Amino acid sequence: MTAKSATAAACATVYGYPRQGQHRELKKAIEGYWKGRVDADTLRTTAAGLRRTNWLQLTGAGLHEVPTGDFSYYDHVLDTSVMVGAIPARHRAAVEADALDGYFAMARGTQDVAPLEMTKWFDTNYHYLVPELGPDTVFAADSTKQVCELREALALGLTARPVLVGPVTYLLLAKPAPGVAADFDPLTLLDRLLPVYAEVVADLRAAGAEWVQLDEPALVQDRTPAELNAATRAYRDLGRLPDRPKLLVASYFDRLGDALPVLAKAPVDGLALDFTGAAAANLDALAAVGGLPGRRLVAGVVDGRNIWVNDLAESLATLGTLLGLAGRVDVAASCSLLHVPLDATAERDIEPQVARWLAFARQKTAEIAVLAKGLTGGTDTIAAELAANRADLASRATSPITRDPAVRARAAAVTDADARRSQPYTERAAAQRARLRLPLLPTTTIGSFPQTSDLRTARADLRAGRIDSAGYEERIRAEIGEVISFQEKTGLDVLVHGEPERNDMVQYFAEQLTGYLTTQHGWVQSYGTRYVRPPVLAGDISRPEPMTVRWTTYAQSLTPKPVKGMLTGPVTMLAWSFVRDDQPLGDTARQVALALRDEVDDLESAGSSVIQVDEPALRETLPLRAADRPAYLAWATEAFRLSTGGVRADTQIHTHMCYAEFGDIVRAIDDLDADVISLEAARSHMQVARELAGHGYPREAGPGVYDIHSPRVPSTGEAAALLRKGLEAIPAERLWVNPDCGLKTRGWPETRASLENLVTAARTVRTELSAS
Repeated sequence: MTAKSATAAACATVYGYPRQGQHRELKKAIEGYWKGRVDADTLRTTAAGLRRTNWLQLTGAGLHEVPTGDFSYYDHVLDTSVMVGAIPARHRAAVEADALDGYFAMARGTQDVAPLEMTKWFDTNYHYLVPELGPDTVFAADSTKQVCELREALALGLTARPVLVGPVTYLLLAKPAPGVAADFDPLTLLDRLLPVYAEVVADLRAAGAEWVQLDEPALVQDRTPAELNAATRAYRDLGRLPDRPKLLVASYFDRLGDALPVLAKAPVDGLALDFTGAAAANLDALAAVGGLPGRRLVAGVVDGRNIWVNDLAESLATLGTLLGLAGRVDVAASCSLLHVPLDATAERDIEPQVARWLAFARQKTAEIAVLAKGLTGGTDTIAAELAANRADLASRATSPITRDPAVRARAAAVTDADARRSQPYTERAAAQRARLRLPLLPTTTIGSFPQTSDLRTARADLRAGRIDSAGYEERIRAEIGEVISFQEKTGLDVLVHGEPERNDMVQYFAEQLTGYLTTQHGWVQSYGTRYVRPPVLAGDISRPEPMTVRWTTYAQSLTPKPVKGMLTGPVTMLAWSFVRDDQPLGDTARQVALALRDEVDDLESAGSSVIQVDEPALRETLPLRAADRPAYLAWATEAFRLSTGGVRADTQIHTHMCYAEFGDIVRAIDDLDADVISLEAARSHMQVARELAGHGYPREAGPGVYDIHSPRVPSTGEAAALLRKGLEAIPAERLWVNPDCGLKTRGWPETRASLENLVTAARTVRTELSAS
């Protein structure tokens, strides 16, 4: 950009904003409603207040147009299913009786009715509820939520743009409903769905919408000609609607590829494109199709998924190039700001030098507003902001915090042999069976047990100085004793210590590794009312001292049964952190893997016979484009093997993954060379067991038979039925019995009952096998 600019005024906007509130007011209100302490009217009032606060914060930061419809009690894809009337048959009575309770029943299930399947939103740690569709699905428009929220914003005198999940992405995210043939393609319902979208769009127009945004992130993935043709038909039909609002079609998370010319040719009024990371390729691709003459381009030049300050000069250069490619260029984040915390200024304990490098949602909106001002008026109008930004970027680039020569030298010396077990699996399996002497269909849990209010209070008391470290540790020892005792009485075969000392499976380790920093208020939604505080990986990683050995060893002293050592794997440590962007991810993963290798070796030396290194994010972090996947999987699987490759043959290495589409990474799961893998399978009806069998997976596996993301207690018969289904794919001598995931979010009454039923189911099926 030059000092003088002749462009028309650029609009600053975003596609979505964190929902929870400064103090997670939404979480507290919803969970209060579930427990009967908050009534529906109070919950709705709280939600309306949070929406109002968000919109006023956005406009106060200088944004010209606010999104509506992005707010959700649980999940925006579930909201879309309600909007189009795609209510599963098993939930219709509940929804008809009470729309709010029925909504939560679809999300969480009830004791009698299973919830919708849950999986990851593209390559993020956000979980969405998978739509269930079939050839008999009848769609019906219900625009109540979208219209009401638009009217709320307009009543404040704001310029508002409703944001909807687009029809093509909605269908591509859906799966066949239970009982529907597995080869049913939900995209065949497009012609049935489009009139419903047309009705919703018309309702929004009648309510005062000038623009409506339709999000189509699924189009950044590799798509078949038939899928691209569906997008062509969808936006041909919607674009030709009479008396409609202006339509803005948005994509994010990666480059559009073959879908860009499809959308550029569609009769819509604008596109919103990501121009960060790999999606920077959208710039050349847009030029190649002739741009968007006479139409609106919303340019996502501020990274909506990470927390580093934007390079304002670089973003302005991109925006300046885009000015020649569209009739109007506006400025936005690359995607919804749902994926970052709310406000970096709330973090009082971060070193001031590092705080300069951080931009959470509020800081990103300020960056967007500055860029829009600079794009409109030229660089002279934002000279002070550019100078401050240059200083912040230079501070980070030259800081000794980011580089440790010893760590880099160790990582550079790694050889291929370091990332391989010294014995093949068949030899390891025999040695482990001789050492562990487990029964057929061994039972275990994933790692964590319920985090009670007493445990959370103890941690808060320790931080506040109300108890000393000795008092805190006594509370942890008591909890571990109770967890071990319960598992022994229940009859589980491989035990865990329950992780009472851990606040989060990533943050706990980040607090003990160099190169990481943690936040006090950096909450980000993972699913529903589950929020996490991703740590910030700012520099080179090392492990100053053991992190888990003391508590694992203590737990093992209480029982003759094996107690698993529990660690979070290197890919997940990256994926569930805000990771540095100044070096390749593979280099950072290798540093984390070496730190974890030290911990694995110390656990083994202390007597651990079973060590679990969880990698639930392996599938989540898989690049959206197939061409980018081999390079990622090469460093990701190497990092896991590097962390586990130094143990003896008779030490059993486990890993765990959950709530993802595992079929895409079965070969990579094999390449991890773990001895046992446990996976989510209950909501997806043992699909992963079939996928492992289809690949010829040669090692042991535990597809989950207890869905821990629902408050319902599975019966013994239900767990046994799932176990039998697993046996159709995996031989009994290689099948484990376990829940889908950790039990941290569950209460003790349901945990006790569910695990007792799980053990009884395993014993029942063992008896059946011995009698056959």
